Amino acid sequence: MAAIPPPSPLTIGGREFVWGSRTFLVGIVNVTPDSFSGDGVGLDVDAAVALALRLEAEGADVIDVGGESTRPDAEPVSAEEELRRVLPVIERLVQEANVPVSVDTSKAGVAEAALEAGAAMVNDVRGLRGDPQMPGVVARFGVPAVVMHNQRGRPYCELMADIRAGLETSIALAEAAGVPRERLILDPGFGFGWSVGHNLEILRRLPELRSLGRPLLVGTSRKSTIGAVLGLPVEERLFGTAASVAIAIANGADIVRVHDVKEMREVCRFADAVVRGWSPPEEAK
Repeated sequence: MAAIPPPSPLTIGGREFVWGSRTFLVGIVNVTPDSFSGDGVGLDVDAAVALALRLEAEGADVIDVGGESTRPDAEPVSAEEELRRVLPVIERLVQEANVPVSVDTSKAGVAEAALEAGAAMVNDVRGLRGDPQMPGVVARFGVPAVVMHNQRGRPYCELMADIRAGLETSIALAEAAGVPRERLILDPGFGFGWSVGHNLEILRRLPELRSLGRPLLVGTSRKSTIGAVLGLPVEERLFGTAASVAIAIANGADIVRVHDVKEMREVCRFADAVVRGWSPPEEAK
């Protein structure tokens, strides 16, 4: 079978992302009091900005700011509360960070305000399917979007068939609103409505999604599947995360979304050396 070429480069916030050249890192900033990973900074804007700038210094290519926990038992928050959490942080980061800022939201109103404040991308864990206004907002601002297949509350047929169908639905919604598929990044939804076995299978079968022709983002960082396999609490899942990131890269991930950027940057560099090829630097003459 012929190798599938990487998708064409994508510009995010003025920066060009050349898929296939290396694995890119999205650093997580949870502006929440109830993040599953225990890293939420609540309404402390200074702490959120400091965290984001540290992640940038450690090698993050994008900073993803979210104001609503997506763990299964989390209490939903209103758009007003979500904006109260994320907007001051995004406004600061647009001025202080040197990498693009993404807003992690499924609400069109939150996305619109964040984009007006200077955010350069929308990361929607409902894949443009949760708010009918979201595709139009993404189209109007002309920004890229990460669209996830979220299996929560959906009937199960077959793992990869369900993921593929969900992602194709998101692509169709985007295109119908005027968002070209070339501006989309696809997320298979590791941890969103799947069993531990399903999540492990997603990583094994990730290459099946390459034929969709878009870059793949994978988010395994500190998630409960790692805890279930290793029998470890969330604060002790660094090495399990590292293993999952390396496997994701080996199977075709273009971007990984992580909490521990410094450590995962090293994982990415070594995995990339194997997967994408590496040559030693020329000796100084």
